[in-house]
Amino acid sequence: MLQHAKLSASGASRWLACPPSVRLEENFPNKSTSYTKEGMLAHEIGEYQVRYILGMTDMQECLDHLEALEEHEYFTAEMKEHTEAYAEYIATRYKAIQEQCKDAFVEIEKRVDFSKWVQEGFGTCDCCIIADDTLEIIDFKYGKGHKVNAENNAQMQLYALGAIEAYSILYDIQKVKMIIFQPRLASISEAEITVEELLKWAEEIVKPRAILAYNGQGEFAPSEETCKFCKAKNQCKARAEENLKLFDENPNLSILTVDEVGKILEKAGDMKNWLSDIENFITATLLSGEEVNGWKLVEGRSIRRLTDELKVVEILKKAGYDEKLLYKPKELNSLTQLEKDLGKKAVGDLLKDYIEKPQGKPTLVPESDRRPAIHLKEQLLKLFD
Repeated sequence: MLQHAKLSASGASRWLACPPSVRLEENFPNKSTSYTKEGMLAHEIGEYQVRYILGMTDMQECLDHLEALEEHEYFTAEMKEHTEAYAEYIATRYKAIQEQCKDAFVEIEKRVDFSKWVQEGFGTCDCCIIADDTLEIIDFKYGKGHKVNAENNAQMQLYALGAIEAYSILYDIQKVKMIIFQPRLASISEAEITVEELLKWAEEIVKPRAILAYNGQGEFAPSEETCKFCKAKNQCKARAEENLKLFDENPNLSILTVDEVGKILEKAGDMKNWLSDIENFITATLLSGEEVNGWKLVEGRSIRRLTDELKVVEILKKAGYDEKLLYKPKELNSLTQLEKDLGKKAVGDLLKDYIEKPQGKPTLVPESDRRPAIHLKEQLLKLFD
């Protein structure tokens, strides 16, 4: 049976920010979603492909395992393509490192223990490569709903701590390189940290917060990012209180200042997600047969549809209607669909003179967003220069 650490590396960003959430989650069951099942399958397929391409297993053994996994309900041709890309990336990277250091060492699916800083803390590194004084850890992310960044990534840094504990007897590791390979978003994110910096983070940040989290102590810190995957997010009082507290300053004024409206807007994303989460929770509760005071489920709006289009056309044509009245005029497929059907290279080569990307519509985002700001006033002045 697959074991899970109470203070897991994958959930570290949450329990480091909101320590008491760990014990709060114990009141809720673990639920496997289609996304987690899909991700686990992709990791298993990727592991066998990496082991084969690195010569750690023979072809027949690999093919036998892959053939069995391809019968899984979540297996797709896309998954095979992306896991092959992951295996090729590992092989190419390891070969390049070997050219610089012939004694380079690689290990796949390495279980690491970081319990020196986190109670009962352990996890599994998808790939570890050691060459000279550098530890390189590579993590395969199959999801596409959220782009994962390696910079200041708590999960990767905990894996690095565990790997250093495992390998430091044999290797004098001075720095760590962390790489997240996320093929469905065409993303390879990299970050570096010295062992000195990593150990400082472990002692000053991780260790004291892990103690709080393990004991169910500390302050709740609800936020859009922290609550995203928390099992208690639908019923957490701290999250509710945070979202209901729209603004505190000047409560007696009849008119909100622009800054006060801005502060409310800052919290709008969190509130939308919270409202959506509790609506889904109440709906699921009612669907399970349990009653919720003041709420019920009703049949929603239904859209009529034709059950057999070929039979419909036959009947209407027999009734004397012109076939032209039955179909929309031919429409050219979208650029995305053309690329999907014909291939990006073919479309790019043939239609490069007829493809344009107009300037996007101005979109309001928080100031912390990484995209550069557009300055409409400056652009208007340029028009009249």
